[in-house]
Amino acid sequence: MIDLDAFIADGFVRVAEAFPRELAAECRDVLWRDTGRDPDDPATWTRPVIRLGDYAGGPFRAAANTPRLHAAFDAVVGEGAWLPRGSLGTFPVRFPGDEPPGDDGWHIDASFPGGDPSDFMGYRVNLASKGRALLMLFLFSDVGDDDGPTRIRVGSHLDVPPILEPAGDAGLGFMELAGKAVPATEHRPLAHATGRAGDVYLCHPFLVHAAQEHHGTRPRFMAQPPLAPAGPLPDASPVRVAIGRGLGRF
Repeated sequence: MIDLDAFIADGFVRVAEAFPRELAAECRDVLWRDTGRDPDDPATWTRPVIRLGDYAGGPFRAAANTPRLHAAFDAVVGEGAWLPRGSLGTFPVRFPGDEPPGDDGWHIDASFPGGDPSDFMGYRVNLASKGRALLMLFLFSDVGDDDGPTRIRVGSHLDVPPILEPAGDAGLGFMELAGKAVPATEHRPLAHATGRAGDVYLCHPFLVHAAQEHHGTRPRFMAQPPLAPAGPLPDASPVRVAIGRGLGRF
């Protein structure tokens, strides 16, 4: 069962054992190969993060489309209100070490292109969360507090709707929104997206989050794809209910 009240209040829920650990291990084998690093030789782990491209088909597609996950999507987004994923997007593989990763700033993931679709920094977010129903964090390795888990500002998604409402359908650009939402959510408590390989965090698209340094012993493997909406979210969708609560309407 998904705790929808927690999702609306906190902005995220963890779906334990969302996909089999065996699938996670199969995917890790592919990812290790593509990092060009030796899993048994830490001397080859010379960079704090390696970003691997989109992975589709095979075990990756299977991990994104389990019955348990689909049921969770129905509960959190709305039945039939989301589009199945054929891939898992980019994998930021994080390695232990003291070198700053360079990508650990607080932010909200943008959802739709601005004037230039090839300019990621020009992507935007609007109040309806056009183009994104959820941010998802797929754990493909066990992640403890020292393993560079994603940092989450609990409840920060409720502070974002009043920032976006005046911008209308055009919304705000990635950097402009971060410049407003990050200071507006500094008072929020902190949580870490820890868990076991096979767990998935379903996060509200307005959740303020950040990467961090990895001080554990084994690399962390995670995917962070969006879940796209099939159309306008239903009124009863917990994603939409949370937006309304942020505006003081519920």
